Amino acid sequence: MSSADSSSTAEVMLGFLEDAEPWRLLSPQFPSKVGGKPAWLSQSGLPSLPALECEICRLPMAFLLQVYAPISGHDSCFHRTLFLFCCKTRECYTYNDSRCMKVFRSQLPRSNEFYAHDPPSDEPPCDHEQDQSVLSPSGIKLCWVCGSLGNKACSRCHSVTYCGKHHQTLHWKHSHKKECCSQEASISTTSSFLFPESELATEPEEEGEEKAEEEDKETKDAEIEQERTSSALTETDLEEMAMHETEDNVVFQRFKKKTAPEPHQVLRYSRGGSPLWVSSKHIPSHEDIPACTCGAKRTFEFQVMPQLLNNLSVDSTGASIDWGTLAIYTCSNSCNHDDQYCLEFIWKQDFSSDEHTQIKPT
Repeated sequence: MSSADSSSTAEVMLGFLEDAEPWRLLSPQFPSKVGGKPAWLSQSGLPSLPALECEICRLPMAFLLQVYAPISGHDSCFHRTLFLFCCKTRECYTYNDSRCMKVFRSQLPRSNEFYAHDPPSDEPPCDHEQDQSVLSPSGIKLCWVCGSLGNKACSRCHSVTYCGKHHQTLHWKHSHKKECCSQEASISTTSSFLFPESELATEPEEEGEEKAEEEDKETKDAEIEQERTSSALTETDLEEMAMHETEDNVVFQRFKKKTAPEPHQVLRYSRGGSPLWVSSKHIPSHEDIPACTCGAKRTFEFQVMPQLLNNLSVDSTGASIDWGTLAIYTCSNSCNHDDQYCLEFIWKQDFSSDEHTQIKPT
């Protein structure tokens, strides 16, 4: 099968959720994290409200996670973070449709107008009590609900800002109707719109039997492809379906075997490496991954695992926010865009109908 996979043996870093002091998850600490409000890297050129809208329902998306991923030897990428947003409308999560998600890249050189030249201290800053739900570190007004650029202020108290009318209405109904023009209006509280916040800690994946598993996969894939090719002219539709199910099972079983040693991993980072697919269906070809606007091709950088769903409080008996895996592809040159946040590419692959209940931990 033609796909956007690479044969690269790039190192894989696994991401796990950990509790952390709130100040460690703020922009000056360059965090990798899940949930809460985005800890914006560059304090200029933030994505606009239209840029952060779901392409299906056109409602503002919620911040899902960010990964701090500087590139060694690349001066303009001394600081570099990828930000992933997703829609909270359950109906937008149709099978293998990625339009309900977006990913943005921001990067800065070591010498920049926002952060000190030296690494941040391990001690909490004296001003860490600052309410960043309203202001960014450089004083940019942010939305109280989602933490995105907030250009719209409450017309009564003028002390709380929003990204747009939808989130202003949401906050008004939630609590601001009672708090407006009072001291409580400026007190930071947690918006129900946000996902639970955790630090995203990483560690290398232990290789172990990785090479043997890869060889076993290649052998099985070759056998499946050979059998499918040799019998293509004689198989009935029913037999073709059976063959595809067999191929799908091989891919899914490899996914389970690969993740079994670390079942709580929520992210796999391997820039220039290959995604670990959950299904043989809906794997992108090279042509499916669009080039960057600078003309450079995009390459795989990291994927979000289905285990993260267990920590987002989104489960329901009906339709829900869901995915099998989210593969993120970024500009191979990590180009600059005049200090603007650059839109990158995301590919959502869902489980086959009978696989979903097998992989999600209870």
